[in-house]
Amino acid sequence: MQFFIDTADTDAIRRAHEMGLVDGVTTNPSLIKKAGKDHKATIQEIGTITDGPISVETLSETAEGMLKEADEYITWGKNIVIKVVMSPEGMKAVRALSARGIRTNVTLIFTPMQALVAAKAGATYVSPFVGRLDDIAQPGIELIQQIRTIFDNYALDTQILVASVRHPIHMLDAALIGADVATVPPATLLQLFKHPLTDQGIATFIEDAKAWHKG
Repeated sequence: MQFFIDTADTDAIRRAHEMGLVDGVTTNPSLIKKAGKDHKATIQEIGTITDGPISVETLSETAEGMLKEADEYITWGKNIVIKVVMSPEGMKAVRALSARGIRTNVTLIFTPMQALVAAKAGATYVSPFVGRLDDIAQPGIELIQQIRTIFDNYALDTQILVASVRHPIHMLDAALIGADVATVPPATLLQLFKHPLTDQGIATFIEDAKAWHKG
């Protein structure tokens, strides 16, 4: 399973990249706003850190507007993926972009049929939001299993990019099901390293090493 990092914080991306944990990056308008930098400059800086896919989200509500934005975004780097919302206009844009060989990521997927619609339109990635479903008492990880089954039934090439990942259990379940990608906030990514027995073992090794050097 590939790890994408879900942030526009270039310092966080660099740190994760140094650990070999950045296969790609996903951004959205909220993450760009939080980073507090110019949109284009931020995406181009990310492109200097990783050569993996970088999702850049369109803001228009019409296919025509989305395509116009996409034409600009693809000039920002060789690894840009155009992120499009799940809507009829969005699928028109995805179909047109796919016909031109431009990669797309359909976001805000909450049902398996939305994922199938996006795949039929030619999406490179679909982004089902597991955490947001959990928030309303719907088991988000079941959505990933359903999409995996459907895509496998018909040998669809569209990749499942698990989004709205809140904790390591989401990552574990996604990997067990066979999701292609999980996009993870930096803080959640760091949680993958943690286990109390690991922490305890490190502390013991350090203490033993100190005692050995004193002797």
